[in-house]
Amino acid sequence: MSGKKIILTGDRPTGRLHIGHYVGSLRRRVELQNSGEFDHIYVMIADAQALTDNADNPDKVRQNIAEVALDYLAAGLDPEKTTIFVQSHVKELTELTFYYMNLVTVQRLQRNPTVKAEMKMRGFSSEEGADGNGKAGTPVGFFCYPISQAADITAFKATTVPVGEDQEPMIEQTREIVRKFNSTYAPVLVEPEVLLPDNAACMRLPGTDGKAKMSKSLGNCIYLSDSAEDLREKVRGMYTDPTHLQVSDPGHVEGNTVFTYLDAFCRPEHFERFGDCFKGKKVSFDFKTLDQVKEQYRKGGLGDVMLKNFLSAILEDTIGPIRAKREELAKDIPAVMEILRKGSEEAEKAAARTLAEVKAAMKINYFE
Repeated sequence: MSGKKIILTGDRPTGRLHIGHYVGSLRRRVELQNSGEFDHIYVMIADAQALTDNADNPDKVRQNIAEVALDYLAAGLDPEKTTIFVQSHVKELTELTFYYMNLVTVQRLQRNPTVKAEMKMRGFSSEEGADGNGKAGTPVGFFCYPISQAADITAFKATTVPVGEDQEPMIEQTREIVRKFNSTYAPVLVEPEVLLPDNAACMRLPGTDGKAKMSKSLGNCIYLSDSAEDLREKVRGMYTDPTHLQVSDPGHVEGNTVFTYLDAFCRPEHFERFGDCFKGKKVSFDFKTLDQVKEQYRKGGLGDVMLKNFLSAILEDTIGPIRAKREELAKDIPAVMEILRKGSEEAEKAAARTLAEVKAAMKINYFE
């Protein structure tokens, strides 16, 4: 083993990235990229994985390749420091997936809680034939995507995989495949470690409607590319505490979407910069910390409008620079695609080295 520290992570190009992606992984990727702690960072646009449940709509995937790349670059990923590549253009990943399929049982895939949750969310039936949503069974490619993900991770000998907590079972499946391969053939592959968000609120940012997951399909996202007005409108309509009917009513912080977002985004300096949001004609507050805001809300007297104005200011402060850089980058899409082409070529070279080792260990390198 080389002893190098390597990161592999990525996103499915099924739409523009939203602030759930940002606090859950993208912000952390930029921090890790700039930390100097890692020898190499690979960030993958997982188009092949996106096709496992969008095979009948390839245009959706194609159109979002550039959208996701723009979000990456605008958020601070630097192609001079990070290899950004397109999954389908690294053919070695498909071959590795095929070999790994022999190391995993159907029963083990069926037990994977992430797979079960994703199947349920997409309306895939576990039985043959159409289910209540009219979808016939589960595509084999989708069912096997934990194996594909293992190929993605091991191809680059990633030691660290930054993910949300819902993806931990996927990484554990990768670790099982690595152990099985290494014990059956030779110690070629590297067991990855999970790197979770360090802020609990960032692990699973809810949608603006209070639903557990921010999802493009549910229409409850705030996108990194949203205009300032769109952002304010979405925050204005955000789910809070249904029992907090009057400003004077005591409010609940737990389960309140606005406070979950504040936990994820609010920093001490925001009170100095945006404290005027808490100053009104009838009542004013001089908060210094988020804990003080929560305490006042629980007692009553603090209205949702002030809270949402404060959150809007914080989110605009976060997203505004990303939006501006994204708009500038979008003026030259061919340059963005060239970054992806070069990154894919670099990624393929690294994956080819691992594949050669895998085939040698399996004794199928017949002509060498």
